Amino acid sequence: MRLIVILILLGLLTACTTTVLAPTSQLVEKAIALQLEKTQQQLNQQLDLDFQGFKINHLSINQEKPLTIQNLLTYRVRGTYNLTFKLPKRQLTQPQKPFEVYLQLQQEGKTWRLLLPEKVRKDTEPVWHSYLIQ
Repeated sequence: MRLIVILILLGLLTACTTTVLAPTSQLVEKAIALQLEKTQQQLNQQLDLDFQGFKINHLSINQEKPLTIQNLLTYRVRGTYNLTFKLPKRQLTQPQKPFEVYLQLQQEGKTWRLLLPEKVRKDTEPVWHSYLIQ
């Protein structure tokens, strides 16, 4: 009987800890912005575009799934947001843009990193690139 009670308490404690450590919507927005900056840099170089920045609005998180990547707690976060690109003479808005980000809590529990997967081949696990979220 004691063993069952202890297991239930450990389960509840683990669930509460995971919820406390879950990423905030502000952190998710920063991660999306970092991901967009990486993509924007590549587009600017390849297409010679003059993006003057972007704005993220109406972030909606639909799913936060905890998992482990490289032995650290990671969340796969999915949802939608509205994106507005600022161009020299106009703005371009994309409503309800879906997103998926992987946010990893570092070992000391103070910082988060954005993980971007890169598939080398179809039959292998992805290689993860890690970026500190400021």
